[in-house]
Amino acid sequence: MKIAYIFLNGEINGSYEFYKKYIDECVGDIFCADGGLYHVDKLGLMPIRISGDFDSVDKNILEKYKKLNVKIDKFSEEKDKTDGEIILDYVSTLNYDKLYVIGGTGGRTDHLITNLNLIFKYKNIIFLNENEIIFKINNFYTLNGYKNYTVSFIPFSENVEELSLIGFKYPLEKYCLAQESSRCMGNIAISDQCKIEFKSGKLLCMIKLNK
Repeated sequence: MKIAYIFLNGEINGSYEFYKKYIDECVGDIFCADGGLYHVDKLGLMPIRISGDFDSVDKNILEKYKKLNVKIDKFSEEKDKTDGEIILDYVSTLNYDKLYVIGGTGGRTDHLITNLNLIFKYKNIIFLNENEIIFKINNFYTLNGYKNYTVSFIPFSENVEELSLIGFKYPLEKYCLAQESSRCMGNIAISDQCKIEFKSGKLLCMIKLNK
């Protein structure tokens, strides 16, 4: 499986050991946007590419990677996309099976909501932090290996039509989940193989990593 890790500039709370262990177990290529380079440097990783306007990265750290001949793409501060979206646009063309985004959920709320919306632009993108993994659900999806984990589903469209949840403590059958509803928060997987199905809409899944 071909994996990419994309570091953004959001806050990382807690120990970097969580990410080091995760990346050591699931080896992949490293990319970063602007201040995400700080996280990469703390972890002792070698990025393939660094992109951004570099308004939030330590110039000494950036110079260090320039000397190591890492590919660096500099963009104007006045642009139509965030640094994160620019690097995701690039990495999404490289045919990775999974794109893990780190540093995309901590810090400013406007960045968080924007980043979560970007999940629906790309295939196989997963936001990862110490507490949860976040990804979009397709119309037919099987969740494997998360028995006893807390799983929440959040609608990102006006409605998620005919939503069925199978293998959960609180099952649903062809339910219309409205965007303003909290109905699907805090469900629990009671099977090693859970099924999620819906007819139309946009649905986000959050799995709490500490059971």
